[in-house]
Amino acid sequence: ALAVAGAAVTRRRMRLLRLQQKSVGRGRQGPALRASAQLDQDTPSGTSSDGPPAPWSYDHREIEARWQEFWEEDQTFLTPERKSDSKRPKKYILDMFPYPSGQGLHVGHPLGYTATDVFARFYRALGYDVLHPMGWDAFGLPAEQYAIQTGQHPADTTRRNIDTFRRQLKSLGFSYDWKREFATIDEGYVKWTQWIFLQLFKKDLAFQTEKPVNWCEALGTVLANEEVIDGKSERGDHPVTRLPVRQWILKIGLYSDKLLADLEDVDWPSGTVDMQKAWIGESVGASITFEVKAAEGSEAALSGEELKLEVFTTRPDTIFGVTHVVLAPEHPLAQKICSPSLAEEANTYIDATAQRSDRDREITSKASSGKPLGASVIHPLTSEELPVWIADYVLGSYGTGAVMSVPAHDDRDLTFAKVNGLPTDRVVVAPSKGKAPEGDVDEAMTDPGISCNSADPAFDALPTKEMKKRVIEALTKLGAGYGKVQYRLSDWLFSRQRYWGEPIPIYFPCKPDVGDGADPDDFDPRRGDPAIVDYSMPIAVEEAELPLKLPPMEDFSPAGDAQGKLATALEWRFFQKDGEWFARETNTMPQWAGSCWYYLRYCDPFNEAELVSPEAENAWMPVDLYMGGKEHAVLHLLYARFWHKVLYEIGAVSTKEPFQKLVHQGLILGSDGEKMSKSRGNVVNPDDITEEFGADALRLYEMSMGPLESAKPWQTEQISGVVRFRDRVYKLCEKANAETKLDQETEVLVHKSIKAITEQTEGLAFNNAITTLIVLSKSLEKLGGQDAGVPLEGAEILVRLVEPYAPHLAEECWQHLLGKSGSVSRTPWPELKEELCVEDEITIPVQVNGRATREAISVKKDATADDVKAAALAVEKVQRLVEGKEIKKLIYVP
Repeated sequence: ALAVAGAAVTRRRMRLLRLQQKSVGRGRQGPALRASAQLDQDTPSGTSSDGPPAPWSYDHREIEARWQEFWEEDQTFLTPERKSDSKRPKKYILDMFPYPSGQGLHVGHPLGYTATDVFARFYRALGYDVLHPMGWDAFGLPAEQYAIQTGQHPADTTRRNIDTFRRQLKSLGFSYDWKREFATIDEGYVKWTQWIFLQLFKKDLAFQTEKPVNWCEALGTVLANEEVIDGKSERGDHPVTRLPVRQWILKIGLYSDKLLADLEDVDWPSGTVDMQKAWIGESVGASITFEVKAAEGSEAALSGEELKLEVFTTRPDTIFGVTHVVLAPEHPLAQKICSPSLAEEANTYIDATAQRSDRDREITSKASSGKPLGASVIHPLTSEELPVWIADYVLGSYGTGAVMSVPAHDDRDLTFAKVNGLPTDRVVVAPSKGKAPEGDVDEAMTDPGISCNSADPAFDALPTKEMKKRVIEALTKLGAGYGKVQYRLSDWLFSRQRYWGEPIPIYFPCKPDVGDGADPDDFDPRRGDPAIVDYSMPIAVEEAELPLKLPPMEDFSPAGDAQGKLATALEWRFFQKDGEWFARETNTMPQWAGSCWYYLRYCDPFNEAELVSPEAENAWMPVDLYMGGKEHAVLHLLYARFWHKVLYEIGAVSTKEPFQKLVHQGLILGSDGEKMSKSRGNVVNPDDITEEFGADALRLYEMSMGPLESAKPWQTEQISGVVRFRDRVYKLCEKANAETKLDQETEVLVHKSIKAITEQTEGLAFNNAITTLIVLSKSLEKLGGQDAGVPLEGAEILVRLVEPYAPHLAEECWQHLLGKSGSVSRTPWPELKEELCVEDEITIPVQVNGRATREAISVKKDATADDVKAAALAVEKVQRLVEGKEIKKLIYVP
């Protein structure tokens, strides 16, 4: 065994040696051998002494392919083994999980990948342990739809797409640790996704309910509100209806306070933080209870049932302005308390509203339509009877599904009141007005102010803040309310009715459906015998039995009912255990599931016994830089944070937040300024760019286009600028000479460049760093025009600074033009001489009688106060201003 292992190592070393020799064979001598050579800058690279001159050319195809092969053979970018108590600093640099579509990458995709690669290479050079992995978000509806259309299994098409994406990413020279690669469809990964679901189930954070959902018959699945636009599916533009369907729900709402509070601990774009806060939707106010008086003849009235209605409001100070109460049409009390004479119209309205998604109602409802129920509620402080209505602008999924309507102080309430002839009572007035104006309310007064027109004079003339406090105290004393913080965040509708997703690891008891003809003595639901599944008794799959795999199926088309496609896989769905029959859950998980925790698996991808070992998690978490598009600013980040907090509570992770720093790269638009899409015909394939210009040119161009977070249009013709820079660096290194030394001016520029590029790269100002590199290369190019050639020290530093941005170029220059051994990727970042970056002179503005003269003086940094004063008095404009006058005081502020 030792002999075989030794032979393998020897073969690998010989392979690397051959790769290096292959490059040396086409390269030039190292600078030590060429120290006294006469360099002719007018002779282009590629000419021969015994043949006609040929145009100089940098063969990017051959060079880049060779170094990519070298990195793979050398395993240059393997993640170092790291202990939790390691003294070395670390950087965990992560791209948002890509979904490998059949179209492959366009040039917009590598923007973020290039940025994180620059960052990873930079921090490796600084001596950090770096984790920079890549994998694939591979389940989901797009892959299933493609499989249906082409008649191929989604596993096959997805694996092919992954191969395409991997090839494209490798062709760009990204320094991922490919040994840690995985896809969410891998059985070893599915196992732990299902394990996390079981932890949620055990903590009572996963439950079943039947609720109206967006059902798409054509897609055969439930869609989230965000996936429905104008009553049709976002994908495919298919009709969507609202149906009551049994669903799995995750109680993300219970974590609203933690999800909100812990945003203070992360370094995220302010816009993303604001979007998360808005989605969570914290509201501070009061819960108020109204006694319900059901309409005569209604179900509730006939049963004699005593009912109460809870509402939440952020403006309890306006309670004396309530003129009616509005329920969501889907509120459970709506039909129960409705008058029989109004029931037909109310039920028609309820049914129509049920066909619309919450998102549609939020966007399109104008707070004008509604129906009276003929019931009323009793005001808790005045005992006045207030009518009850239903209206589609109130959502059953938000809060209690009921609002106390104060038309004079809420825009939507005012619109509704005016349309439906309901009263509007002013109870807050602006402090400057003193008392409420008379007459109709034309515009709602929504700002804080002074209370007025209260039924109890003790509540009048109070500022809004004090009025809120007094009202809550009064309600609490009566047992009719209390102060409350409420969140808008709804629980997560988790289950999907499609095939291509992780099976939910739950099963249920089942028995023969005798009423439908099943024979209890010869019952086998796998044959199609009618069965009754007891969904009220969910049973968790044993952890030792994970992963629960998908059954092999040839037909992935929608099943046509809400049980999902897996319900047709009878051999898989039904099984016996201890003589009893059981039925597996036929819903699958959403695509979000696999992308909720992948960052943890990268820390310990080969662990079969644990989600992630405590040592690996402590060694690498949290993610230090997380980069991805703004389109994931809410849901993905919110869901991942929720799962992470649950894992934190059960001790599986040690951090409260998974992503410490978040950056959204901007869009690369088509040359027409529009978002790239096949329909617009403005998509640019990176394969075409790398073929014509090279991977380094693509990387340099994308990093130089402008600020990383900004949107910018693609202009292929502008790539020539970075190609010239690449070629200039190569030619400089060809002319590197060990005997030529940096002059003082160039040495200062070199070290100022080191300082600037370090700061610019740390700050993700990659476009500025490339500008600095170009300036430095041009300065060194001028030296290369001299007979002595380019100083070797300057060339070496330039190559090390270039490496994060153009790694193939850097590797070629480092090993084959400069004669260095070993990969430049393992070479430390250039050491900075701070003393060379200190400015010798400083600029000081001059004022006379406190007024700026628009003049400034330049003096040595160590100049004395007398020297500075003398220089100021020597300025011609200052002399004119003080001529003939006595200078009473001359002040110098160092």
